[in-house]
Amino acid sequence: MTSTVRDATHALMRSLGMTTVFGNPGSTELPFFRDWPSDLRYVLALQESAAVAMADGYAQASDNAAFVNLHSAVGVGHAMGSIFTAMRNHAPLVITAGQQTRAMLPTEPFLHSRQATELPRPYVKWSSEPARAEDVPAAIARAYHTAMQRPRGPAFVSIPVDDWDAEAGEETPRREVHGAFVGDPAGLHAVAEVLGRSASPALVVGPGVDRDGAWDLTVELAEKVQAAVWVSPLSNRCSFPEDHPAFAGFLTPQRGKLAEQLRGHDVVVVLGAPVFTYHVHEGGPFLTDGTELFQLVDDPESAAYAPVGTAVLTSLRLGIGQLLADVARHPRRPSSGRDRHGAPPATSPISAAFVLHTIAGLMPADAIVVEEAPSHRNAMHEHLPIRISGGFYTCASGGLGYGLPAAAGVALASPGRRVICLLGDGSSLYSIQGLWTAAQHQLPISFVILNNGGYMALKSFAADLGIEKAPGVDLPGIDFSALAGGFGCPGRRVEQPDDLEPALRDSLAADGPTLVDVAVDEGVERLY
Repeated sequence: MTSTVRDATHALMRSLGMTTVFGNPGSTELPFFRDWPSDLRYVLALQESAAVAMADGYAQASDNAAFVNLHSAVGVGHAMGSIFTAMRNHAPLVITAGQQTRAMLPTEPFLHSRQATELPRPYVKWSSEPARAEDVPAAIARAYHTAMQRPRGPAFVSIPVDDWDAEAGEETPRREVHGAFVGDPAGLHAVAEVLGRSASPALVVGPGVDRDGAWDLTVELAEKVQAAVWVSPLSNRCSFPEDHPAFAGFLTPQRGKLAEQLRGHDVVVVLGAPVFTYHVHEGGPFLTDGTELFQLVDDPESAAYAPVGTAVLTSLRLGIGQLLADVARHPRRPSSGRDRHGAPPATSPISAAFVLHTIAGLMPADAIVVEEAPSHRNAMHEHLPIRISGGFYTCASGGLGYGLPAAAGVALASPGRRVICLLGDGSSLYSIQGLWTAAQHQLPISFVILNNGGYMALKSFAADLGIEKAPGVDLPGIDFSALAGGFGCPGRRVEQPDDLEPALRDSLAADGPTLVDVAVDEGVERLY
């Protein structure tokens, strides 16, 4: 029997472990689904941006590229925000999109994407529309290997609708591409030597540590050299146990404040993060006098634009392993870590800190937190410590709409584990339809909305800028419990502190998804 491009692609997907497809189909994609195999799982999102965010969460949690199928032109346009986020998250995605029939392309037909390969750029690592139908499987294979090479990220293939039924070309053997690499031995040895003789060393851990499975090695390194450990600004993963005695806290995305936080450390080694990600501009030096900085990172661009320090390009697990082998154990006094925060009071209205502290006391030890509540990130850092590798995901781009669908993707990749999705009321509305997918698959997700009645992060920035009343920052009259119920996800409203713990206990014990809408204090919290 003659093999089609579709058959060859399905076989390729199996060989690469991409047997789950996230999408929202259109007419130019339908032939891909002809005689859909029972061993391939299709996860329907109700909007293309949500489909990409789900795939992003799935790819990060499964540590393999996820397959996405989008509609031509406008469908890719809908997904662009999440594609940008996937690039910033270093999430490996193979994104395919439909294109009109090849014979129609010269006449600018309906649903034609005029410059299909240009549309998702610059936020994909590679983009192609194969010149021949029989080249589609090879293009998808290249997209996979490109997405998986460090630094990971999305790749894109545009596929004309008639290509799927075309006869496949000759099958070629699959070629493995291994992405891990160890940095220059002399450079790593120099970092180990300086770290070993440091009087007051600090490690700054970024998302690359957790992405590369280097969590345990980083803990071992911190303990061996008795270093204080900080989290890089706005990190989208947790790369060090936040209840460890060496854990010092979270760096602020402002130049002056960050330099002050690192004051007193003579050697700073940044692991798997840029130097540094800033949000609010401040002038002045990047580091105070007397601080020497080194960076281990797998991203050449991040190394190139770092304004200070010495960079060594390396994948983190191999690079940190080499540091451990080279560095001398130091007898200096252990770091005292950061101050512990006590239980916040049960006030009315409820504080976000009280909600997060309550969740920390109730959640299973192996639960995964997915967060998109930027107004309350400080309270989360203080009251909801992440203690396990792969236990935390958030958005690295700053764009809203990631958290809710990403939680569904993380849950699909993590069977048997509870996912807790922390959302602001404003951010949840960018992708609220993701509740439907969670309900259809009966995913064990506790969606907790910290409802302060508006875009509180914007109110905080407005206050810093001296803007007394900014328009468009209030969100009155939204019934989240009713919205959740409409998508098949049970919802519950909490307004008093005595009702919070029972509602959270019920949610954490539920077999499928639930939503708890918590009315929290509407006072403006300072972000940084």
